[in-house]
Parts: sequence; C-alpha cells; structure tokens
Amino acid sequence: MGVGLPSKQLVSVVGGCRQARNVEVGSKLWALDGTRTVHTTVIEVTAVKAREVADVITDRVTFTVAPDQLLGTPDGWVHARDARETVLAWTHARKLRRDRLTILPGYEFGYFVGATCADGTVGKNCVSLVVNEEDFATRYAECLTKATGLPARLEPVTRPSGFLQRDLPGFRVRVVSSYLADAMRQYVGGDAHHMRQRFPRVVLRDEVTFAGFLDGYVDGDGHRIQKHWDARVVVSGNVPFLRDLAAIIGARFTPNPTPGRASRVYISDRWARRGTFQAEHHPLELDESNWVEVRDVQLRKVEGAKPFTLYSYRLNPHPGFLVNGHLARQPW
Repeated sequence: MGVGLPSKQLVSVVGGCRQARNVEVGSKLWALDGTRTVHTTVIEVTAVKAREVADVITDRVTFTVAPDQLLGTPDGWVHARDARETVLAWTHARKLRRDRLTILPGYEFGYFVGATCADGTVGKNCVSLVVNEEDFATRYAECLTKATGLPARLEPVTRPSGFLQRDLPGFRVRVVSSYLADAMRQYVGGDAHHMRQRFPRVVLRDEVTFAGFLDGYVDGDGHRIQKHWDARVVVSGNVPFLRDLAAIIGARFTPNPTPGRASRVYISDRWARRGTFQAEHHPLELDESNWVEVRDVQLRKVEGAKPFTLYSYRLNPHPGFLVNGHLARQPW
C-alpha cells in the first residue's frame, strides 16, 4: 500500500507549515524526541502513487496519510489503518515556533517559583507579579532573569486596596513567554491558580533551590515572626499545598477548621537540621508532548482515474516528524 502523505497534507516544518509536496531535501522538520521537540533534516524524498488513503480523526484535527503510515503511540509505532481507539503522540503545532528557554536550577530559580506561587499570575502566554514593595519586585525580576535568561524590568503601577478603599502605588514585573507560562503550570500540576496549585516539587532538587523557594514564598505570602523565635510564617487557603510544605520542613500543621479562613505553616530557621528534606529530581524543561485520542480512521479510495501521490521522507538524525502536531515516522 505504501507510506507517506498526500500532496496537500500539512507537515510541521521549522519556520511554519508546508504541504507535503513542497518538502525538499534539506528541509528541517519538527519531531518529538521523548518529551522534547527537536529538529530533524530531510535527506531524501520519495513519491509514489496510491489509490487509497486514511483520514485519521483525533481530538484535535483530522489529517490524511497512507493507510500503512506509521504513527507514534504509547505502545510503539502502529499503522494508520490500525490506529482507531488508540492515542497518538502530539504537540501543539502552533507553539513550535516559540523560543525555548534554558532554565537553570539554583537559588534564583527557587525564588522565582516561590514568589510566583505566592503572589504571581500565570497567564496564557505570560508570567507576572504585581506587589507594593519595590525591593520584592526587584528581587523577583533579578531572579527571573538569572533563572531563565528573559529580560525583566519593573513597571510602576497602581493597585486598589480593599482595606484603605483607594489605589496604592505598586510595581509590576511581567515577561511574555508561553514556554515559561506552560512550564510554571507543569511545575504546579497543571493549574496555576493559587487555591488549586500543587506544591512544585521541582524546587526539591537541592537545599539551595529549596531555600530560594522558601524566601520567595515568604516574601509573597508570609513574614518573619516578631518574637523571640527564629522563624517565619506563611499563610494560605491552599491546605494541600501547605501540608506538603510542612512535611518537607518537618513542621507541624493543623488546617484552620473555620471554613474560608486561611491556614498557617511556621518555618523554623533551623528546618534543614531536622533531616526531613529529601532531594528529588524533576525536569526543569517543559514537557512538550501529549497524547490525543484517535476517534476514528476512515479509509478513502480515489475518485476517478487520477491516483493520490504520496510523499515520504528519509530523515536524519531523528526518524520521526510531525503531521499537524501528530508524530509519524519515516519508513523502516
């Protein structure tokens, strides 16, 4: 039956999309290598005639390939004709052109994550922090830049005060990066809302990174206790988040039993001596791969005498390539 793509099927090429018939030797295609998107180069193009193709209907789009075209699934490569009721490896094709960041671990990364969890906002394609204290905003901007390489600066703004019933001067730090916004959502379990976010275990890489997280989180949602006790306190209504934090630092935690009232965790300056901190390794880079369900596969024969022209590619160094974001591969 042959493999390949019909002439007008879109292929994810570096720099945009291109119809299969317009992909040439030397073209760079997008591929998935595990959880990362990578480039692969076309070293050979083959065109064959066929009288049947398969329309693969997924949760995202419908794309057309040869019935024997190999597609990526959790169990390996399967022919398109056999892909019904399985799932395919997929990435968001419209996000392939965005800049990818090299995120560095360390104190600054921990501080950025902690402050964002406490007081930040994660939008669709941006991360921001609006606070009253200039020193806090300055530290946040510096740590964000050191951890991600993104330039960040302070902007003077005003923000309403419900207590004083008037606007107060403040400072905003905002960077536009869908990669960083998606990474933050990944760190906190998918939902970056302060009341639903999970504890970002990515900051448990080492004590230095975790110490940065504590400082950033306290600057946003806590303060130092003004008593004869070397400790700080953080306040939040997100009980599961605080429960995880308390377990990591060996602190006792009792949620506030009053509905709608925030709970507290006390952070001793000697938390590291308790021996409850256990380092964990979690990837800093964004997982750009997902799975989409194949709802149906419909075989379609040519109408009339003119056959389909199917284009297949020999690739290097990666054998896979993306068809409307779905992972396919070159012939064996």
